[in-house]
This record gives sequence, C-alpha cells and structure tokens, in this order.
Amino acid sequence: MLAAKPKSSNARADTDAPGAAQPDRPLTLDAVLRELAADELVAPELIDGLRATAKFRSYDHPLILIAEQKWRSAKPPRRVLTLELLSEWLAARLKVPYLHIDPLKVDFAAVGSVMSSSYANRYRILPVAVTPDTVTVATSEPFVRSWIPELSNLLRRRVELVFANPLDVKRYVAEFFALAQSVRRAQEKAQDERSSISSFEQLVQVESQSGTTPDANDRHIVRIVDWLWQYAFEQRASDIHIEPRRDVGVVRFRIDGVLHQVYQIPQAVFTAMVSRVKLLARMEIVEKRRPQDGRIKTVSPEGQEIELRVASMPTAFGEKVVMRIFDPEVLARDFRDLGFSDDDLARWEQMIARPHGIILVTGPTGSGKTTTLYSTLKTLATPEVNVCTVEDPIEMVEPSFNQMQVQPQIGVDFENGVRTLMRQDPDIIMVGEIRDLATAEMAVQAALTGHLVLSTLHTNDAPTAVTRLIDLGIPPYLVNSTIIGVMAQRLIRTLCSKCRTPVDTLADDEWAALTKPYRASKPALTYQAVGCLDCRMTGYRGRAGLYEVMLMTPELRKLISSGADIDALREQAFRDGMKPLRASGAHKIASGLTTADEVERVAPPV
Repeated sequence: MLAAKPKSSNARADTDAPGAAQPDRPLTLDAVLRELAADELVAPELIDGLRATAKFRSYDHPLILIAEQKWRSAKPPRRVLTLELLSEWLAARLKVPYLHIDPLKVDFAAVGSVMSSSYANRYRILPVAVTPDTVTVATSEPFVRSWIPELSNLLRRRVELVFANPLDVKRYVAEFFALAQSVRRAQEKAQDERSSISSFEQLVQVESQSGTTPDANDRHIVRIVDWLWQYAFEQRASDIHIEPRRDVGVVRFRIDGVLHQVYQIPQAVFTAMVSRVKLLARMEIVEKRRPQDGRIKTVSPEGQEIELRVASMPTAFGEKVVMRIFDPEVLARDFRDLGFSDDDLARWEQMIARPHGIILVTGPTGSGKTTTLYSTLKTLATPEVNVCTVEDPIEMVEPSFNQMQVQPQIGVDFENGVRTLMRQDPDIIMVGEIRDLATAEMAVQAALTGHLVLSTLHTNDAPTAVTRLIDLGIPPYLVNSTIIGVMAQRLIRTLCSKCRTPVDTLADDEWAALTKPYRASKPALTYQAVGCLDCRMTGYRGRAGLYEVMLMTPELRKLISSGADIDALREQAFRDGMKPLRASGAHKIASGLTTADEVERVAPPV
C-alpha cells in the first residue's frame, strides 16, 4: 500500500491559471475567478467583491468558497451556482472528465487496497474504481499530478484521472478508508479467533457459552453497521437487505421501490454484521434455523428517531436479514401528500366517516396499504375514541393506538386477537390482514355489533375483494350488511422535478387505454424521466399512490345477492363512479407527476 510522503514546500500561487502546465500547482481562488470572468458566468462586480474580501475568509478549497456565495449564473437558466454545478463547470473548462461520486457504485474494500488514507488526503484524491488494468482516481486538485506515475508504477496499472466535488472527495476519503479498515480488521480478527479453535464442536461451545458471536460487539463491526444505517437514511432507502451468498455477503437498498446493490463484504464480516443486527433487535443470536422478528430504534443524521423492523430468514448460505425503515413522519402526512385526488379523497372520507362496518384496503405487498391505514387511524384516533389494532407484526408503534402483536406460537392469531379486542370496548378496530374464514367471520361480527373495522386483503382490484370474501365462506347477505367500501392501491414512482423534460403528448390509443372505461381529455403536455444527481440518474424521486375507491351502492348489493360474477360487479362499480387504477395514473400523468410507462408497469389493465 502506498503511504504518504512529507508535504512539499509548494505554496499557493495566485498567478497560476488553471490551464497552466505546471506540476503540483493547487487550484487558487484568483485563477478560478479569472475563469469565471472569462466564461462570463458571474457578474464582474461580484468577482471583484469576493477577490477583495477573500484574504479575510477561511476556506478549504476555492470552489467551496465560491459556492458559499450562492451566486446565480449570468447565463440562462440562471441557476444557483452550487458546488456540484461549479465542479462540473470547472471540469469542462479544464477538459478533465467529471464524476459525481456515487457510494452505491464504489467498492470501498478495493479502494482501501490501493493506497493509504494519509496518501489520499495528502493529494486530495480518492480511488473510485479498480480493474485489473486501470485505477480510476477522483481528485479535487487536477494539477497536483506527481503521484500519478508513482501510483501507476507501484500498481502496474494505468491511472485514469477524473475531477470531483471537493467536499465529496474529502468526505468519502474519510468514510471509505475507515470502512475498508474496519472490514479488514474485523475479517482478520475473525480468522484469528477461528484458527484458535480446533474443531467445530469447540466453536459451538464457545458461541453457546457467550450467547453471541465473538465479533458482534467488535468496534469495527459496530462502525460498519452504524454507517450502513446512516447511509440508508441519507439515500431515502425503505428497506435494507443483508443477504448471504456462497463466498460473500451482499448489501442492497430498496429506493423508490427498486433494489440497488451497495457493496459486497467478506463472509466472516457478514456473519458478524448479522449477529450485531440481531443483538440490537433483541433476537436470539444463536438460533439460526428458524425465522425471527425484532425491532431497533436508532437516530438519523438529523437527530430524528427512526424505527427499524427486522426480520431474519435461514437460507442455503446463511441467515438473510431485512430491515424495513419506518419514518415517523408518515403518520403526520396529509392524504393529499399520499397521492389522493379530490374525488378519491371525498369517497374515502365518506367511507371512514361511517360509525360501523368494514372498510378494506387491497393490493400486493409493498403497495402502501399500511401507510394508508395508519394515516387514516391517526386521523380517527381522537381522545374520545378507542382505537385498537391486531397486527402481524406491528409495523409502527403509535401512542394513540392500542396495538397487539399476533403470536401464533402461543395461540394469539388474528381470530383470537379480534375476539380479545372485542372485550376491550373498542370503537375502531384495525385487523392487519384477513387471511382466512375465521378472521373474516370475526371482522364481520365486530362490524355487526357496531364497530368500524379496517383491514387488508391481497387482491388485484377493489371489486375482487367482494368475491374473495364470498370465496372464503362469508354469505353474500353478510357481505352486503357489513362492507362499506373497498379501496385498491399501488405505489408509482414520481418524476424528479429538477430533471423531468416535456415531450410530445401520448398517442390517442395509448391515452384511451389508460383512461378506459372513461373518456378524459388528453393533456397537451406530458413529461419523461431524464436523470440527474438529485434522483440518482433514475429520473424518478419519491412515490405516490394510485387509488381505486369502490363504495357499496344499492345496485352493487343487488348484484352480490344475485350471485353476479366479478365482471358484472366491476362494470357496475364503474357506473357508480369508481375510477380504475390506470385512470388514477392518467390523472397523475396529466399533472406531470409520472409517466405512462410507470403507470403501465404498476397498475393492471382493466
């Protein structure tokens, strides 16, 4: 590994322009300001003002100081000159390839093997990609290059130079090398401890006596797990997957509904990370043969309390752990923030205003049903109302609810849970899921005795929920007596507001297919996904709901009593005003929130 050399006596020379071919000349404020003036990017009086006061300011890099001024570009579209924009502009001026460092795409273990952190800090450089033939190195000092032949000769690889945001270089040098060192030290320690144990039986004995694996509380493992959480919060991840493979462990984040691989870790370190997570979640660490559930409370970088729901599962290569991240702000979100249109919201509020009956929310796993139910219960949970829930598991702990966890191993299932809640003088009951006839019968009984019951079903659309209950064994007359309405929903990715681009409107037949069976005016303008740094080059940032709200009407009840099939129920629901999921998506396309491709990907056709 390359170590740092003593600092040279080279001083900053304000007379050196960025284009000058002089070795190891750091960027200077005066030189960058001259380039800004030459490019007519900033008004001359602003440049002169900063130049006059710069000697009284403390700064780490000239681009950082310029970005702090929050100047607007003199050229259209007159955007604020952020550090990222300035870095990209300067790279183009210097004809050096520009790179935005994406930690999800950097193998920090490989980075740590190329050079030492002191060497990287000395030259303000960071390896970002390593192949058998090349090493790509990001720099914030493009004219400090004496290290290039030295590094190339040592590694026997070609060095490719790219320019990057100076704050990113500084931050990730600290993070990546610290993590690489933690992984290396943890792996070495695990190997040393395992080599000191002569047989598998002795290893089992040590683990059973200690109650934990040897590395669960190791400071290196603690650092890796803590960084994993903080980075997941920063990247807006909804789930963290820690998965075993044959020779390594893999960490993936789900961001806006799509999984992204973060990095691979050695098997020994992976095992210790799983043990650390299970320890914090109060799960049985030595039990690796059966699935377990747990919870962890931690804090985001902004100091906000975050709750993680942890679930483990045995696989062929070891334990897989998924941590679902619950943002407490979800409970404070308005229905409109969730994606409800005015019509959908009016129909939903009409349903939840009823004093008794059953309201069902349907959709596949990950479609936002829990968020909708929790937001609704939060609205209904006034001091005068007793709200009780039975869940498997409890998704988010909310003080204004009385929440009970299903525990089948001791006989507490949904059926018995609802029976228990009925004795607790409830006004509103939320059943996590109706899975069988017994649970459905208890929900019906609760509704008939004057309670408002909210629950979920796994069906593709709203009308199918009615036939599902009948298929389970609920008589049609009880369905008619208790069901207030059904809402199906999906989550779609919303376009990034900073990079979406207008395109020609959709074809007539494509728009007609989206709005079927209704006719709606085709929008004059739609948008497409492009990709920028804010949205991680996906073109999408955040998600919103698509809703299909079916109110039970006298006409629908007649069809149910007569044993009509699902197609007849669906057609009547449309006549009664229910808009299908794709029509809800068409409304969001017309509003510029998403694309037709995204709606077609998520919502089933009518």
